[in-house]
Amino acid sequence: ATTEIYTLSLHDALPIYKAELVYHRGPWKTIESLELATLTWVTWFNHTRLLEPIGNIPPAEAEERYYSQALTQATTACT
Repeated sequence: ATTEIYTLSLHDALPIYKAELVYHRGPWKTIESLELATLTWVTWFNHTRLLEPIGNIPPAEAEERYYSQALTQATTACT
């Protein structure tokens, strides 16, 4: 069975970031406040939001499962 992981490139994610964070929650008083909000948004985007095409789990969880499965398969192949 093949595991497909749905990922967004920076090019694809940038419009989402701008729409959801920069424009929706702005204007920003300082660069630092935008930087902190960006870190919070990226953490949510990768570790909290549920992505339907991969089974309603966060992308980081899907990635962890993928590499865990690949490691198990590699270990099994070597024994």
